[in-house]
Amino acid sequence: MGPGVNDVRAMLAVLGVPSVETLISQAVPRSIRLDQPLNLPAPASEAEALAELSAIMAKNTVLKSFIGAGYHGVHVPPVIQRNMFENPAWYTAYTPYQAEISQGRLEMLFNFQTLVTELTGLPVASASLLDEATAVAEAVGIALRHHRDKRTKVALAGAPHPQTLDVVRTRAEPLGTEVDGETIDDNTAALLVSWPDTFGVYGDHKAAIEKARAAGALVVFIADPLALTLTDAPAKLGADIAVGSMQRFGVSMGFGGPHAAYCAVSDKLTRLMPGRLVGQSIDTKGRPGYRLALQTREQHIRRDKATSNICTAQALLANMATAYAIWHGPAGLQAIAGRIHSLADRLAAGLRAAGVSVLGTSRFDTVTAEVKGKAAAIAAAAEKTGRLLRVIDADRVSVAFDETSTEADLEAIAGLFGAKPGAEGGSMPAKPRGKEFLTQPVFHDNHSETEMMRFLRRLADKDLALDRAMIPLGSCTMKLNAAAEMMPVSWPSVANLHPFAPAGHSAGYRKMAGDLEAWLSEITGFDAVSLQPNAGSQGEYAGLLTIRAYHRARGEGHRTVCLIPSSAHGTNPASAAMAGMTVVVVRCLDDGNIDMDDMRAKANEHSKNLAALMFTYPSTHGVYEEGARHLCALIHEHGGQVYFDGANLNALVGLARPGDIGADVCHMNLHKTFC
Repeated sequence: MGPGVNDVRAMLAVLGVPSVETLISQAVPRSIRLDQPLNLPAPASEAEALAELSAIMAKNTVLKSFIGAGYHGVHVPPVIQRNMFENPAWYTAYTPYQAEISQGRLEMLFNFQTLVTELTGLPVASASLLDEATAVAEAVGIALRHHRDKRTKVALAGAPHPQTLDVVRTRAEPLGTEVDGETIDDNTAALLVSWPDTFGVYGDHKAAIEKARAAGALVVFIADPLALTLTDAPAKLGADIAVGSMQRFGVSMGFGGPHAAYCAVSDKLTRLMPGRLVGQSIDTKGRPGYRLALQTREQHIRRDKATSNICTAQALLANMATAYAIWHGPAGLQAIAGRIHSLADRLAAGLRAAGVSVLGTSRFDTVTAEVKGKAAAIAAAAEKTGRLLRVIDADRVSVAFDETSTEADLEAIAGLFGAKPGAEGGSMPAKPRGKEFLTQPVFHDNHSETEMMRFLRRLADKDLALDRAMIPLGSCTMKLNAAAEMMPVSWPSVANLHPFAPAGHSAGYRKMAGDLEAWLSEITGFDAVSLQPNAGSQGEYAGLLTIRAYHRARGEGHRTVCLIPSSAHGTNPASAAMAGMTVVVVRCLDDGNIDMDDMRAKANEHSKNLAALMFTYPSTHGVYEEGARHLCALIHEHGGQVYFDGANLNALVGLARPGDIGADVCHMNLHKTFC
């Protein structure tokens, strides 16, 4: 791992220093250097680490999940697992800012956008988001921007998944936005339509949609993309925006992630969209090509005025979902969806015939039964058969079918209720989708393994990734992406556990997470670690919300000013704006270092309202600036907290700890520093 002996000698010769130790002593200020080794377990070889992790994850109990709630069992096509998911040509490439070395992935992401626009009926889709919950929150952000932040309410039509609603409320609160239920008036920015809702029901939301339109609110559909292969597109039902998770398009549950999400909008909302957008263009020789489009919306250009803080957004998983759609084609997708719906429809019919009340009359894959105090007992009986159901409360239990479900599963689950499978009743809502969708050749030409393998190889050959050369683009690419790190992700003990499985079933995950939190605390010098954020941008946002909550808990909610050096990565000011903070930019000198005179002046000027300083160390231009401790002390003197951007943490690990320097909060890009 890392450079060889000869490489090190050559680099040292160019730098004019005799050893790596000398280089470190010259580059890293003595005042922040660790004076004792980290208290960590002894290092393990690759084989030992894999064996240890295998033993840990064997503690998980993986039963067949019928919990649903946004996470479903899948069959990952082996041709995709081997040729994309486990292929370093696909998983080691960098964000496609340089279009000329990214044509393969840009083409696949363009196919992703095509897939989403075809399913939703909306004309524009972005090149993936982080997950369904944050995608819904981003849709709310679009609605707020559309109304120029003059509206402050969001209404609901149907119940979203609980985790989705929690994230939306968390994201809305700092912006002064209320998520208030079914009330729609002239202050409503958006109506969120769950299609279907968390109980599996397609409600009759026509009146609510019409009322929202009359009030000028945007209509946001939270839609299952697999169900959309059978039903009318959201655009036909009145949607301005559609969002959802692409997980069930061939991406394993993985105890909750990572999974790509989608976002599609009407034309008028294009420039308000979050994240990346891939466009097709023509090069100087008249050949078609792909490049990122409308980047002036994004954080690396607009900074605190950006549409979102999102930078990269699960592109590998978006590409996998696209490959899944290409592999199966429209007919295959409809066949999978149709079989899933048939299982749910027949269970609902059987339960009703046995006298069990079932919520709703229209559904796709989920049946929620009313069982009068027997929910826990039915779920316990199901667990004994190797199946997990969702207990909603004492009186309701839910069953969600997926592409791994079988006829035997249907019969066994029906039996738990004292029922037998019934006949199909045609319970999908609205008009069924016709056969004419996904007509593009790419969704029809790659249905044999050889064709698919060659298709993925042709795309990979258009890209530059670490399987061909180093990518000299800073901390984002200074990493190994070791095969030994990627292998466990597809182990059944890792891939197939539902995030809402009973706590006792996830002992392996909990052990792994607990160990990692303890090690990261020791490495960074902080007291606690959260593994919840799934991107650097989300780590920033979570950290800033923590700082905001700290000030509010001390009765200092007026502290909302965030100082950010002009050299900072664009996600910093974008995240601060999303957290409800006012960004004040601190100048940098010609050499890139922070202008400490300006820092002191700004800290004095905003002392009463200072919430935080965000700074990256080493800096974005690769320098260990002197006086980091004094900088932290200055902010603390004025009542602020220090947010340490850990994007470049791989230049500190084992040498210094952010917590010792004086930082209060820090995010770590685990994919950079430890992968």
